[in-house]
Amino acid sequence: MTDTPEPMEGEPLIAPSSTDHPLYDKVAEACRTVYDPEIPVNIYDLGLIYTIAITPENEVSIIMTLTAPGCPVAGDMPGWVIDAVEPVEGVKQVDVDLTWNPPWGMDMMSDEARLELGFM
Repeated sequence: MTDTPEPMEGEPLIAPSSTDHPLYDKVAEACRTVYDPEIPVNIYDLGLIYTIAITPENEVSIIMTLTAPGCPVAGDMPGWVIDAVEPVEGVKQVDVDLTWNPPWGMDMMSDEARLELGFM
């Protein structure tokens, strides 16, 4: 786990995901099994997973954030994500990087998460 560098000028704040990779949906589903212990919604639907990049060799790189820099599970949650994604059939290796840019906001939640938390 490492902190991601700041994007270069002109680059998007959130790198695109490998949504066309055959493993993408399985990796996203694995991320949905990880929950923020303080919020009863999985981290994928909370919008904490910014990027799921998968190489042709099936190496998975996940860029994620937390709801706040002072989150009490900041040191643990990336490991939880690795533990959830590594067993996915076909995944060769998993790296998780934390970023604070852009900062997480409630507008990043899926409609399902907003409904679950009573914001819709």
